[in-house]
Amino acid sequence: MANQYIQQFETMGLYFGLAGIFFFIGMAINDVLKKGDVPKFGRYIVWLVLFLGCSGFIAKGLIQAFWQGAGVG
Repeated sequence: MANQYIQQFETMGLYFGLAGIFFFIGMAINDVLKKGDVPKFGRYIVWLVLFLGCSGFIAKGLIQAFWQGAGVG
């Protein structure tokens, strides 16, 4: 029973850690875009690529969780 709680704690820690990394990456990109005087269109493209990368990672996690919950994987 305790092993299950430890595993859940590790999983949540991993997800929160990765969310923090994505947050800091976003802050760094925002700083570079401001200091580099990038045009608006370029900023939109950069944020779109960042969003698609994050959403793909989140979708992968959700699909994996649903499959494991259904006993597929």
